[in-house]
Amino acid sequence: MATKGKFITLEGSEGAGKSTNLDTLCELLRAHDIDFYRTREPGGTPMAEALRTVMLDAWDEQVDGMTELLLVFAARNQHLNNEIKPRLARGQWVVCDRFTDATYAYQGVARGIPTDYVEQLERWVQGDLRPDLTLYLDLDPAIGKQRIADRSQDRLEQEQLAFFQAVRDGYLQRAQREPRICTIDAAQPLADVQAALSAEVYKFLAAQTA
Repeated sequence: MATKGKFITLEGSEGAGKSTNLDTLCELLRAHDIDFYRTREPGGTPMAEALRTVMLDAWDEQVDGMTELLLVFAARNQHLNNEIKPRLARGQWVVCDRFTDATYAYQGVARGIPTDYVEQLERWVQGDLRPDLTLYLDLDPAIGKQRIADRSQDRLEQEQLAFFQAVRDGYLQRAQREPRICTIDAAQPLADVQAALSAEVYKFLAAQTA
């Protein structure tokens, strides 16, 4: 019977450098000959990607926070059942760009959805599955907004600064409660961010062989 794979997630608000640092994370795993699968949320399967598009598109109507929450968990359920759970079960590691911590931050704190609602959906959809390690790139939202100012932005990226301040608060609250979340200062020069991320990954890898 295969040893269950490890589940690593990378979190952060807009402009925190998730894509670049996700590359760094994947390079570290390759260097250790770890078989892994890279994916993202919302998304990860054709249907889940379609739900992502629906959620992030600009609409000529108000999109309620509860609508976002249900779309996120619908996509997550599809993603988990078709990709994440089967891969973990056969021993492959999974690296995911965002997961449920983002839902607590964006739809929970920033949209004002009661935590109980998020927790209940988390239990229904995920059961006892949680990430083994989460790397959170923390950044002042004002800096993040500046970093993405010149790129095409989806509906959530177009939100006001106060929204992203609430998102950051949500992430920091999660980091205080969840020991698996390692907070990394994403305002540092990129080389320092990558060094801090690498240090956390090395500690995690060492713990797997201890």
